[in-house]
Amino acid sequence: MDETRRERKKRQTKELLAETAIRLFGEQGYEQTTVAQIASAADVATKTFFNHFPSKEDVLFADTLRRGRVPLDVIADRQPGETVADLLIRAYEAMLADFRVQGVGRDDPALVETYTHLLMTVPALQAKALHLMFDVQREVATALAHACPDELDPISAAAAVGALMGATQGVGLASLELGQSEEEFWVSMRRGIDVAVQGLRSL
Repeated sequence: MDETRRERKKRQTKELLAETAIRLFGEQGYEQTTVAQIASAADVATKTFFNHFPSKEDVLFADTLRRGRVPLDVIADRQPGETVADLLIRAYEAMLADFRVQGVGRDDPALVETYTHLLMTVPALQAKALHLMFDVQREVATALAHACPDELDPISAAAAVGALMGATQGVGLASLELGQSEEEFWVSMRRGIDVAVQGLRSL
């Protein structure tokens, strides 16, 4: 029980720091906001911030490591007779479902809007997001090739993962630029998956 409470407290502090940082970034600008200001606004010590995040930019990617495990766990649990396309689609849909129900600020539309705006407009955050995306893509491709050795070599696995992730990422950006509602956004993401599936079915 003590360990459970400690873990819960750690998670709550991490979420508080992330949400506080996003609000300050939106109000003051990303470059103008310091770690000390974030810690002060969250009523914690600066040292506590660095116990949770290596740097200021990392605060916006609090859920990335946990979320990156979602598709890997699905792929590792491939069902008998499941095709490569169906497995990859199931893995990616699990990751999208996780994004919809968990994560920093999911119950605060204004915070989510600020978060999205920051990722689309701040070069340092765009670079960080791309770096993390490539890491996840590489890990998923490796896991897929391992789970489907009779159907895929590493090149084919990388192509399959790239096709699906590229389609959904492109659709997501287009949806945000069009100013679609959250529900329209998820409908568009589903369309992106459907388009990519046409090519994946050939595997």
